[in-house]
Amino acid sequence: MSKYSFTTYPAINSLLLAALLAGCSASSAPPSNPHATEVGVLTIKSSPQVMVTDLPGRTNAYMISEIRPQVGGIVRKRNFVEGAHVNAGDLLYQIEPAPYQATYASAEAAVQKAEANIVSIRAKAQRYTELVKINAVSQQDDDDIQASLKQAEADRASSKAALDTARINLDFTKIVSPISGIVATSTVTPGALVTANQETSLTNVQQLDPIYVDVTQSSNDLLKLKKQFAAGKLKRTGHDEVRIRVVLEDGSEYSHEGRLKFSGVSVNPSSGAVTLRAVVPNPDGLLMPGMYVHALLDQAIDEHAMLVPQRSLTRNSRGQPTVLVVGADDKVELKILTVGDTIGDSWLVTSGLSEGDQVIIDGLQKVKVGDVVKPVFPQADASAGDTNQTAGASAKSVENR
Repeated sequence: MSKYSFTTYPAINSLLLAALLAGCSASSAPPSNPHATEVGVLTIKSSPQVMVTDLPGRTNAYMISEIRPQVGGIVRKRNFVEGAHVNAGDLLYQIEPAPYQATYASAEAAVQKAEANIVSIRAKAQRYTELVKINAVSQQDDDDIQASLKQAEADRASSKAALDTARINLDFTKIVSPISGIVATSTVTPGALVTANQETSLTNVQQLDPIYVDVTQSSNDLLKLKKQFAAGKLKRTGHDEVRIRVVLEDGSEYSHEGRLKFSGVSVNPSSGAVTLRAVVPNPDGLLMPGMYVHALLDQAIDEHAMLVPQRSLTRNSRGQPTVLVVGADDKVELKILTVGDTIGDSWLVTSGLSEGDQVIIDGLQKVKVGDVVKPVFPQADASAGDTNQTAGASAKSVENR
């Protein structure tokens, strides 16, 4: 007889059954892959993004005044320092005024003579008007004196017009600046003979604060932008004016922002481009006319923009942009994209990705399509989220302006 009691068998059987069930459960679970390659992953999120356009352009003076004499004569004095700032109304040149002063004095005397003549004739005409009523003078004599009065009044008006002309010409001997700005070099010196409305200017004055920045944009890009506005894909950054930032020839960004004021209404037939004109503050005179610059224009806002880092994008044999994404069961999949402009170090994706897709940004060289990977979300993902929030705030602030 066994030393074990029959009452112990049910307990042993229960332990065996539990172990068997645990083994079956473990065998039915999918095997884990401890050797899966770790890859850095960025989760795609859409956010408002300001669409910045980089356009080439040149600076031009806000106003230019070419200084020419309006009367002829000898230049007596030049009253400015070349390259200095002058104000509107400042004297630039003095032409010899003596001949014009004499003409003015003669015209003034002619006016006085005409007025004295009118006094005599008017008194005589008034007497004749009374005498003709009592037939003391003939009607013909009265008509003649009334006509003489009108002639004298006309002579006075003519003399006053000549006096005004003489005064204007005398004033024109003082050549003043019509605008405030920087005066250029002088083409004449004291003693030079100048003539009225001559072809060669004596100098010019340029207003450089603010200054124009004229940029060109292809008509094709402008047409595409207008279509996107009409379709509601993009939103305008402001109601009237577009912000502009200037990048100088040395690559540095100019410290003052400008505003786009004018868009051309015709296309240049030789270049196929439209001219856009912006006004930029220039208080320090850093910008000079004729400088080559780049203009960064905030032309629109894409409220549902999706960005992928440039390092995550490759191209297939057809030249199509592609990215690797982590799909179902952590398997690597290939997606073909359509991309637009570059924004910073990222591409703007117009199609091919959906919000929530996990794009591989690190470890691309270690995996291929179909591999099972272990996605790791690096700090770049968090910073990308911060960047999206910043872009949204930027877009909102531009829109409010």
